[in-house]
Amino acid sequence: MTLPFSHGGTVHAVARLLGVPTGELLDFSASINPLGPPPGVRQAVMTAFDQVVHYPDPEATELRQALALRHALPPENLRVANGSTELIHLLPRLLPGRRALIVAPPFSEYAAALEGGGWEVQYFLLAPEDGFELSLTKLEERLADGFDLFVLANPGNPTGALVPPAKVTHVLELCRRFKTVPVVDEAFMDFCPEESAIPLLLEGGEGIILRSLTKFFALPGLRLGYAVGATGIIRRLGELIPPWSVGTLAQAAGVAALADEEYRLRTLHLIAGERAFLASSLTTLPGVHPYPSAANYLLVRITSGACAAPLQEKLLHQGILIRDCGNFPALSPDFFRVAVRSREENQRLLAALAEAMGV
Repeated sequence: MTLPFSHGGTVHAVARLLGVPTGELLDFSASINPLGPPPGVRQAVMTAFDQVVHYPDPEATELRQALALRHALPPENLRVANGSTELIHLLPRLLPGRRALIVAPPFSEYAAALEGGGWEVQYFLLAPEDGFELSLTKLEERLADGFDLFVLANPGNPTGALVPPAKVTHVLELCRRFKTVPVVDEAFMDFCPEESAIPLLLEGGEGIILRSLTKFFALPGLRLGYAVGATGIIRRLGELIPPWSVGTLAQAAGVAALADEEYRLRTLHLIAGERAFLASSLTTLPGVHPYPSAANYLLVRITSGACAAPLQEKLLHQGILIRDCGNFPALSPDFFRVAVRSREENQRLLAALAEAMGV
């Protein structure tokens, strides 16, 4: 059975395909905080419900102020959107030019958005044998060919590989030299917040950082993201975002989530511990190789010569969904990705993998 889905997190579609309730599936294909939303979010949404008789605040003023406080920035450097994917699809209209270079393996929506806007897309391929490390020398050679836009996910998705701030500084310098606008997608940066490129990018004044509030705070059903950049590019972005893009309930959820510092610290502790446990346990399974990750997911390669699609199907019969990564540029059919979840859930995944692989 080949699942006809290009993203992870398609638990509703998979449940319909299999004829089972969604509650019977354990979804490792979507990298969402296993703690669920912060406790205060439910009450905040319930309290805000009385306001749904009014249009939402189009500026998301309270949420922007909370984000500005989190990042120690003026609100003018931030713009809230209906998920970071909405921002990705606005890039072709926001930025001038027609040629884009995307670090691969990439999130598929970058190319979908740019090609849909008439852009030419090329990929800067990272190699598994190099641990998906970004080479500045090779990047310099590619950017010299002349690109209007450079897209980097940090940490990488699906690799989990992190480009540290010192190297990001050099990347931004290369972009400035070749007059290429950098877009850094930090959708999973909340899991390693000290590595963010926001201060570096704002110093240069060009480019844009994309952030998500749905992964770390377990709110994918509400759709909530934001962009950070110089005031000029943020102002232009605000002119492109549709009116009332972010609903009242999503704004209230975002404010409540950002206010819960105990939840944030608990998440960082949980993910760090469970990521290490899951990676270490996977290395003991013959035939698979997990790659280091700074995010809440692990990219895994099957080293026995098998493909991920049959493994995905076997796991589905045990009620577990993983992300087959064979359709990512730069990856072969023997790659898959798994989220980092709770200890009990991770142990269930490991047992199911062992059974499915006959080890």
